[in-house]
Amino acid sequence: MTEILLTVGTRKGLFIGRRQGGTWEFDGPHFNAQAVYSIGIDKRRAVPRLLVGGDSAHWGPSVFHSDDFGKNWTEPAKPAVKFPKDTEASLERVWQLHPAGPSEPDVVYAGTEPAALFRSEDGGETFELVRPLWEHPTRSKWVPGGGGEAVHTVVTDRRDPDALTVAVSTAGVFRSLDRGASWAPSNHGVSAAFLPDPDPEFGQCVHKIAQDAGDLDRLYLQNHWGVYRSDDAGANWTDIGEGLPSTFGFAVAAHPHRADTAYLFPITADSDRVPADNKCRVYRTNDAGSSWQPLSEGLPQNAHYGTVLRDALCTDDADPAGVYFGNRNGEVYASADDGDSWQLLASHLPDVLCVRAAALG
Repeated sequence: MTEILLTVGTRKGLFIGRRQGGTWEFDGPHFNAQAVYSIGIDKRRAVPRLLVGGDSAHWGPSVFHSDDFGKNWTEPAKPAVKFPKDTEASLERVWQLHPAGPSEPDVVYAGTEPAALFRSEDGGETFELVRPLWEHPTRSKWVPGGGGEAVHTVVTDRRDPDALTVAVSTAGVFRSLDRGASWAPSNHGVSAAFLPDPDPEFGQCVHKIAQDAGDLDRLYLQNHWGVYRSDDAGANWTDIGEGLPSTFGFAVAAHPHRADTAYLFPITADSDRVPADNKCRVYRTNDAGSSWQPLSEGLPQNAHYGTVLRDALCTDDADPAGVYFGNRNGEVYASADDGDSWQLLASHLPDVLCVRAAALG
């Protein structure tokens, strides 16, 4: 059985799991008492590099890395992510750590709060602000979402390193075709039912975006009310929420190999923020959103209240694929068969904020 690395960021530290021979073993917490909002697993190296965005109530936010699966961690002597003085901004937290494609083996992107994109060219040890997004002419009209104003999703295109897509809460999707030198809103078709104009150029509350495995121009988007698909890299979006118990949610993940396949965890909202119908269910589409199938084998069958946040649902790159999610109850569930069946891996952890997984070897 393929060896799997599973990283779980919680409100109070990082937990690392390894599956070898069908048995899971966990260690942690690393970064005890720090909130871990972002994790990147960089497999472009001989030994994968783990990147972690930690947030200490005393020392503030920082980015750490490990080249030995978490046995040792390095924190730069100077802050890895820091806003230039002329921006008059300070880092609240790092929401996303995203290794770029194979053609740029040392490039890592960081999405932050306040809403900004940073780029590293040394594997995530130091970062520079991508100024054109920070200085976008619409920025003065961006409004923070309930979780703050942040760049929380970065999508790169392995065919073209110049193509970048980011999601901003609450400003919507922005795209660049020139490696970040210029940016344009990319929200056509995404509704903002909470605004006076429900179809604005920007201002949508995008919760997460995932890229299809078969068609890299196909993107899946979970919005604050609404599930959408784009077939042209985000230029236009189509509603694919029919058949779901709720079109509100935070997380979306795509299958690592199978085209047209994605996963959601629907939430009842706006006031409740609990699993739709109080059922712990992952929903999968195998036809790019034309239909949705509830996945429940091995998941709790009684009333359940564990909310899954935007980065707490993921897939690995094994075949068949592993699918994982953690919730605010401190539970972590895993499927080793594309989501058909599940098992509880951990319980009674602190709030799970993010999960990332990868096949090793």
